[in-house]
Amino acid sequence: MAQILIVEDEAHLAEAYRIILAAHGHAVEIAADGEAALQLVAQRVPDLILLDMKLPRVSGLEFLRRLTGGGKQAIKPAVIIFSNQENEPEIEEAYRLGAKKYILKTWASPHNLVKVVDEALAG
Repeated sequence: MAQILIVEDEAHLAEAYRIILAAHGHAVEIAADGEAALQLVAQRVPDLILLDMKLPRVSGLEFLRRLTGGGKQAIKPAVIIFSNQENEPEIEEAYRLGAKKYILKTWASPHNLVKVVDEALAG
């Protein structure tokens, strides 16, 4: 069982992801913005973070910058970006900052979500 943090400001999406991942045995927490996620990570580092890019208060990229010291520190948790946007510079920056995967939400069927999470947790 992995500890997973979902950082998503759309409550219905966050809850859907939580239900899917919890049904596969994972312990899941939700943060509605990047600032709340940073506070949760400071208390307990999860095994994996599902991160939306468009968030209130602290964006997904800014969250990654703070988590990695601007890309200078290794990230302990695996980070998977979930976004509605195909913004090439944003994708490149997310990978530079240590994200393992950048996935469009429209692609994230329950089966695909579980598969990507399992792959990221495996290494």
